[in-house]
Amino acid sequence: MTSTPPGSAEADFVSSTRRFYDAVAEDYAEMFAGERDGPRDGAVLAGFAELVNRGGGGGGRVADLGCGPGRTTAYLASLGLDVFGLDLSESMLAIARRENPGLRFRQGSMLDLDIPDGTLAAAVSWYSSIHTPVDQLPSLFAEFHRVLAPGGYLLLAFQAGDQPLTLDRPFGHPVTLDFERRRPEAVAELLEAAGFTLRSRAVREAEEELGESSAQAFLIARKAGAALTGLGLGL
Repeated sequence: MTSTPPGSAEADFVSSTRRFYDAVAEDYAEMFAGERDGPRDGAVLAGFAELVNRGGGGGGRVADLGCGPGRTTAYLASLGLDVFGLDLSESMLAIARRENPGLRFRQGSMLDLDIPDGTLAAAVSWYSSIHTPVDQLPSLFAEFHRVLAPGGYLLLAFQAGDQPLTLDRPFGHPVTLDFERRRPEAVAELLEAAGFTLRSRAVREAEEELGESSAQAFLIARKAGAALTGLGLGL
């Protein structure tokens, strides 16, 4: 559910992320079992799917990068997208394949995608960049830009803020991981530096009754190429 720089040995943060999610995969999937009919903030995904279905990046394949147990992948597929999931954690992928036998999932790193240049209509990073250190984000966003077709869309979701959240021994497992929170304006600047045009920025406040401790940010960006289509969404 994160990334490793191309052409290098697996970075420590990648190894720790893989270990973390391999350890907690079944408990994690059970915790979100109530979202089987659609993930939280599904309206954001639905609006994004409409953009792609109406011609963004040629209306072709979509990658759910850092797919975890496949809930978001399945939801995007239900909205008519030709989507596949990719994740670091084989334990997460085992759940994704078990729960969604008709969908495609594969193991891989977001920073070294085995995807040809310019072949994706869209990419989704749904809370999957949050373990990538800030100094690796330019490389991550450059890789997203590389695999998107001209006019292709990118959706990023992440927790907004300045201080990371550290989870230590979740569900009793002997693993620890930092969850980075970021300022939307800073992420937008990095996307633009990578060659994207920001099309939408939304932030909603935390819903404490749902256990959230920070605001949630959603950015939609586009790779230059195709003419924009107006959907009444300010995009």
